[in-house]
Amino acid sequence: MKITYSLAEVSQLAETLVSKIPHKTWALHGPMGAGKTTLIKALIKVLGSTDNVQSPTFGLVNVYHLENGDLLAYHFDFYRLEDPEEVLDIGFEEYLGHDGWIFIEWPDKIGAYLPEDRADIYIDVIDAHTRELTYHFKK
Repeated sequence: MKITYSLAEVSQLAETLVSKIPHKTWALHGPMGAGKTTLIKALIKVLGSTDNVQSPTFGLVNVYHLENGDLLAYHFDFYRLEDPEEVLDIGFEEYLGHDGWIFIEWPDKIGAYLPEDRADIYIDVIDAHTRELTYHFKK
């Protein structure tokens, strides 16, 4: 499915995606500056967290919680990975075993370690204020 949206509509887009995609693991594809982190910020808010969302580029993973302290989500940014096997060093497979949401930026960098049970979200830049999002998932 394709959705064209403005950056001002990203919160509404996040609500729509959460209601339509049955998976809790999302791989976000798109060029630098496409709005992957912006979308994840909106998703974390829609899912009930007030945590400050930032790209985990240098730490590779950020953890977000609900106000009551329960785990909500893991946010991975694999932009800096040189080798897919580096995900094993951070315990990526262990994170997948938890019950939280998982948002992955630059999923192509981890190759075969990308879980099959996921939604793939593709963001294309139309212009400075407009994006086109396409999503696919296995039922």
